[in-house]
Amino acid sequence: MLKANRWVQGLGIYLVPGLVFQSVIVGGGYGTGREIAEFFLVHGAVSGLAGMLVSCVVWGLVLAVAFEFARLTKSYNYKSFFQALLGRFWWLFEVIYLLIALLVLAVLGSAAGEIISQLLGVPPLYGVLALMAFVGILTFYGSRIIERFFVCWSALLYLTYIVLLGSTFTEFGDEIAGHFANGEWVGSWGIDGVRYAAYNLNALAAVLFVVPRFKRPRQALGAGAIAGVVAIIPGILVFLTLLAGYPDTQVAAVPVVDVLAALNIVWLLVIFQVMLFGTFIETGTGVIHAVNERIANTFRMQQRVFPASYRAGIALGFVFIAAFLANKIGIIGLIASGYGLLSYAYIAVVIVPLLTVGVAIVVKQQPRPVLPSDD
Repeated sequence: MLKANRWVQGLGIYLVPGLVFQSVIVGGGYGTGREIAEFFLVHGAVSGLAGMLVSCVVWGLVLAVAFEFARLTKSYNYKSFFQALLGRFWWLFEVIYLLIALLVLAVLGSAAGEIISQLLGVPPLYGVLALMAFVGILTFYGSRIIERFFVCWSALLYLTYIVLLGSTFTEFGDEIAGHFANGEWVGSWGIDGVRYAAYNLNALAAVLFVVPRFKRPRQALGAGAIAGVVAIIPGILVFLTLLAGYPDTQVAAVPVVDVLAALNIVWLLVIFQVMLFGTFIETGTGVIHAVNERIANTFRMQQRVFPASYRAGIALGFVFIAAFLANKIGIIGLIASGYGLLSYAYIAVVIVPLLTVGVAIVVKQQPRPVLPSDD
């Protein structure tokens, strides 16, 4: 019994943070397959897969440093974290985070509307409204419920992706293998791997609430390194699946659904779309929960209570604005134009400071003092 308890405790320390991180990026990063096509499939089979491994290494390294840095500085929301890292320039992260939060939510709103429309034959607006409702409910109840939902849905996600990949290989295995056999090293796959990892580090803000579980440096560093692997595996499964329809999947709005349609397995199509909608809820909730935690911390500093109704109201406001953007620009335009530009901002504001200032503080185990803030 004691060994079993230690095993469960170890999973909670080393595995859950990675599952939470993966849950936040999955809807915007893997769910539709659009981002995989934009950053990796464009380079072909061999180069694209290599680019994904670059993203895995970047995530593992940055998250390991970030978790230990947050543990040392007791930074459990993004404002306190970046005050400790960037000093008076912490607000730079908040600006780009809010921009990419709206961008991610716009992508989710666009895809959710399309999926619900295909699944139930109703106008896309119903999908957006359903997304708003579920995100609002989860954010209303806070961190504990959010973490449980993320972990449970992640298990379903992995199972569904494995079944999808198995079905795809059964039907299109020769085509997928052929892409690797004939593959060449194409384009700036390494740079795209770093860029993809960079903009998805917006999920760091959403996962800081798990940091209090780390009691020692090896726990934080180990959980961060494992998180990179946990997060990339679903992406690799999606990438291999999309090769079945390559190069057509490279330009599809929701490439995964195109592959499912080609498989013509009705039950898998329905299950996947339900699972996919759940990943949108995960990502939307994670992105907004980070904002709520930042505001809640400000309320605590002012010795005020942050009402649960405010959490839900902020969530609904974000999703409403994002849905408007999605309707005006469209999912392909949002990803192609927005993600690429903001990825460079994340490299400058998150990756470079963490791998310089952050590493120095982690090595010395001496956090620098945080400047006081009124807001």
